[in-house]
Amino acid sequence: MNKSELVAAVAAKAEMSKAAAAVAVDAMLDAVIETVKKGENVQLIGFGTFSVAERAARKGVNPATKAVITIPARKAVKFKAGAKMAL
Repeated sequence: MNKSELVAAVAAKAEMSKAAAAVAVDAMLDAVIETVKKGENVQLIGFGTFSVAERAARKGVNPATKAVITIPARKAVKFKAGAKMAL
């Protein structure tokens, strides 16, 4: 499912126009992104939790030259599925 299909599904379920559903989906995604960028968790009960994970620096290998390189530490977004997402 891509974003336009998600907007269409939200519009159908909520019985609203696709334009209004697009605004709602964009607002929700923007709120999640802004909150996670601040380093805070977003917990949607039943759906899942978005959080920030700290990735430590590590050694890697450049596949072209086989040279050992250091991959710097960074932050990454982590998602843990909730109970309703269990397949």
